[in-house]
Amino acid sequence: MDRFEGRCQLNWWANSSTAFVAEIAVVIAATAGGWDAEGHLISDDIDEHEGLRFLCDLDPAFTLAFEDGSTIPVTVRSGQEGGRFALTEHPGPEHQSVEQRIDPYSAACPGPGTGPAIVDM
Repeated sequence: MDRFEGRCQLNWWANSSTAFVAEIAVVIAATAGGWDAEGHLISDDIDEHEGLRFLCDLDPAFTLAFEDGSTIPVTVRSGQEGGRFALTEHPGPEHQSVEQRIDPYSAACPGPGTGPAIVDM
């Protein structure tokens, strides 16, 4: 296979209540060094596009799922023109551990009504 062009699912998972699943159109082409891929969201939903950009900034490790059930961990680099993004094979672990705690007495909460702060550990 020198080229694949079709629809896939792009998945980002943090825990059982925090997940992002989107249908994308993707083009994957074989190269001398492996493969190159580019995709875009099928949906025109602004919230979905903003969610993807947010997650790419937070942790760009996603799973690309094909119709046959096979998956591959990918890194998504958004910000290309027209809502397009580049996909590369993710070199690290599929999931990254992030530990945070809620500190209701943090200096980031200067007064009533400002809510607790999330503090990286």
